[in-house]
Amino acid sequence: MARVIIAGGGTAGHIEPGLSVARLWREKFPQDHISFLGTSSGLENTLVPAANFELLLIPKVVAPRKISLSLLSAPFSFIGAVAQTRKHMRGADILIGFGGYVSAPAYCAAKSLNIPIVIHEANAKPGVANKLGALLGAKLAISRSVSAGKFSQALITGLPLRSDVIQAFNAAEANWNAARRQAKIELGCDPDSDVILIMGGSQGSVALNSVVENSIEFMLAQGVNVVHSVGQANILPRERPGYFPIPYIHSMSAAYLAADLLIARSGAVTCSEFRTLGRYALFVPLPIGNGEQRLNALDLVESGRAMIVEQSEFNSTYITENLKALREKSHHASVQGDGGELLACEKIVSLMEYAISEKK
Repeated sequence: MARVIIAGGGTAGHIEPGLSVARLWREKFPQDHISFLGTSSGLENTLVPAANFELLLIPKVVAPRKISLSLLSAPFSFIGAVAQTRKHMRGADILIGFGGYVSAPAYCAAKSLNIPIVIHEANAKPGVANKLGALLGAKLAISRSVSAGKFSQALITGLPLRSDVIQAFNAAEANWNAARRQAKIELGCDPDSDVILIMGGSQGSVALNSVVENSIEFMLAQGVNVVHSVGQANILPRERPGYFPIPYIHSMSAAYLAADLLIARSGAVTCSEFRTLGRYALFVPLPIGNGEQRLNALDLVESGRAMIVEQSEFNSTYITENLKALREKSHHASVQGDGGELLACEKIVSLMEYAISEKK
């Protein structure tokens, strides 16, 4: 019986791929024990227990972006997090990390305990934690090819998709038009009207919500239905005919299928799930970070399935001036999704099995 540790917490972009891999591993090896590493403040506290996996908590370590007293204490906080992580990981057979705050101490702890490490990088530009893990000799997998650095030699797997997305794709293959129409009905939308899906990531976006607030009357006047995921911590707007504000979308597969136009951040998970089930998207990359969100969406732009607008340019005037053209682009987009990432989990699990066998 093997013991598997999965590091990936904070946002759904780090957690959901880990859950997908964990489910497949549990299906293949039901006798094995699987644990997730996380912090007390991330979405993993909801998502991991709901999926019936063990969650082990470690201290959250954030690298300060400015010179301050917290910068001086950061190394000591990191050492403390590594020490706590080592306690959780003793006796483990494999660590797989998906980036985020918990991954860096996990990689260091695993290296010190001689535990094999596998890393999956979802973004088109690898993050700091995963770059650290690569330097420690981890076996690497990546969603999209990159041209430089250690990840340029990584196994290209695509991003592990949730089971509901895979099931929705397989079911829609028989008749995509019928699947999209049925999804609109499931969401309570008019099946004969265009549906615009707006979301700002797993925790919502105040910036995108503000633009919706200032342009919703115009959008509804165009005869569309708007499904708006505002984020669980944000104020829920008033529902009205054709406008469906919700705190969090639990059935993302139905939402992607129903949407004629997606307006969203371009996180790695969003781009992969849209690529599999969606039609046409307007991506508004998060303006902070290392620029990975813009890169995540570029291949969709190049294939004619999306446009990118910077947040500084995205406002109610932009909606007024561009909504008609965006809807027309959607009408010309293929009704079919892309199943190129359906085998991502299988590829990653195979890499994990290889890493375990190599040590034996």
